[in-house]
Amino acid sequence: MKTLLDGYRQFRTDAWPAERSRFEALAREGQSPATMVIACSDSRVAPERVFGAAPGELFVVRNVAGLVPPYQPDAGYHGTSAALEYAVRVLKVARIVVLGHAQCGGVRVMLEGAPAEAKDFVEPWMKLAAPALMALPGNVSGDAALTHCEEEVVKLSLANLLTFPWIKDAVGAGTLQLQGFRFGIKSGVLSRLEGERFVPVM
Repeated sequence: MKTLLDGYRQFRTDAWPAERSRFEALAREGQSPATMVIACSDSRVAPERVFGAAPGELFVVRNVAGLVPPYQPDAGYHGTSAALEYAVRVLKVARIVVLGHAQCGGVRVMLEGAPAEAKDFVEPWMKLAAPALMALPGNVSGDAALTHCEEEVVKLSLANLLTFPWIKDAVGAGTLQLQGFRFGIKSGVLSRLEGERFVPVM
């Protein structure tokens, strides 16, 4: 806890004076981010850092593997879907970014199985990504298989976004863009999905 509080004190001393007017404007006027980011909960991949975004610029939802479930309005608990609904229908974001990353533990669960301590929720959650595993070529294994599935999970999430009728309608109307990215933790390189391939951003 000391580390967190020390970080807060540093924020108040160093960042707050420079950012105060921005926070006051956000409090006064509310938020109006242009971009929603769906990312993994992994502590090494912070969307605001990767995209160099200031407070108020990104509407972020994070979950294991950055998965988007298909549209399923029922009595279950749908945190990611609720965030999507708010971002698209209330905030009217102009784009949704799905941000995958290298060395994803959730994707590794899909490939290797969940640890005994993560079978209540992580294991069934990652079953959402089964189509990505089915797309794995039989001759690919090890790190290459992990990379392949990490990329396929981003593609799957983008496809699942289009199962939401109000997302599909907004994309069709040209008022909403969907984009996929993958971040390399070790390299620091961000790659964008272009067609079926991920291409480094220059």
